[in-house]
Amino acid sequence: MSGDEILLDAEERMEKAIAVLKQALAGIRTGRANPGLVDSLKVEVYGSLVPIKQLATVGAPEPNQIVIRPFDPNTIKEIEKAIQSSDLGFNPQSDGRLIRVNVPPLSMEVRRKMVARVRELLEEAKVAIRNIRRDANKAADQAEKDKELSEDERDDTKEQVQDLTKTYESQAEELAKAREKEVLET
Repeated sequence: MSGDEILLDAEERMEKAIAVLKQALAGIRTGRANPGLVDSLKVEVYGSLVPIKQLATVGAPEPNQIVIRPFDPNTIKEIEKAIQSSDLGFNPQSDGRLIRVNVPPLSMEVRRKMVARVRELLEEAKVAIRNIRRDANKAADQAEKDKELSEDERDDTKEQVQDLTKTYESQAEELAKAREKEVLET
């Protein structure tokens, strides 16, 4: 494996780690209603678990309300059941055509828990990025052993992997800081 291939692989995997973090952060409640809060919920319909966003359009027309408009009105009961059984603490209300979910304001204690969760997710992302760095460094060492890279090329590749690691870790920190700020805003 060449140094460029190692770097490209590491960069792609780090991008995926950031994407996973973004998705996880979208599911964290802030003081405002956000479609991301229910997007990832799975609903049992047609004999399998399906994400809500594949069954309905989800929007937040008001800062404290989420509106779910199912494509098939027959799935309303199942969607309601999925929301009620989730750990979000929401109470959905249906009028037969759409579901309204009122998002209650967060207490300071709940906000602190959310910030702690954001920090956990950040740490998980950083660990994933560092594991990718470790794998890339191992690949560089192996490529040098296999005479695919010279010692200098290996060292240069490792240096570039470290730069990538710093870049993606700081990206993850910025995402987490922004989400923390949103959670703490009233």
